[in-house]
Amino acid sequence: MMKSSEKGRARGGLVYSTDGGRMCPECRQPLAECVCKKAKTLPAGDGVVRVSRETKGRGGKSVTIVKGLTLDPLALALLGKQLRTACGSGGTVKDGVIEVQGDHCERVIEALKKDGHNAKRAGG
Repeated sequence: MMKSSEKGRARGGLVYSTDGGRMCPECRQPLAECVCKKAKTLPAGDGVVRVSRETKGRGGKSVTIVKGLTLDPLALALLGKQLRTACGSGGTVKDGVIEVQGDHCERVIEALKKDGHNAKRAGG
């Protein structure tokens, strides 16, 4: 049985480089150029973006939820910014889901369709 210090050396390699910063342990490239993490982080979907309104756990305030986007985290954050600007409200991007404060389902669907996504209303 290997000790924890031996396991690190077996997987091994460089963790940080002054040239490239933090290094990926899988492909041994700088994190900015890592190819293995990008392939793993894209969520699998059916190609349909679902837009719904939620109030649970928010003190009765409604939030527009956008799920099913198969974008990398940077593109998802950029799209979230565009949707929040189009609606004129705040929001966030968490775990591959865009949240826009308020009930803006129709505006979000229009903006997504204009951007080329297959968006539809989910829920009531």
